[in-house]
Amino acid sequence: MRTALGVWFVFINAVAYLVMSDDKRRARLGRDRIPEKTLFLLAAVGGAFGVWVAMYRKRHKTRHLSFKIGVPLLLFLNAVLYGYLWK
Repeated sequence: MRTALGVWFVFINAVAYLVMSDDKRRARLGRDRIPEKTLFLLAAVGGAFGVWVAMYRKRHKTRHLSFKIGVPLLLFLNAVLYGYLWK
């Protein structure tokens, strides 16, 4: 179980980081954007750390109150869930 959880953690956070980075790139180029629902969904299913890191490394969505509050809240919930499942 721990191995699968560790693989999931790395995978979903890498995907979340890459999707958030791609949305920033699309914003700079004036292209179609990735819906915020998708970014929050990635955070909710375990990728909150990847979204949070991308937010501050790429300076993306840091002015949006929903992200400033929602992503850290989801990060906390992810940590609790991962901690519970790690046992």
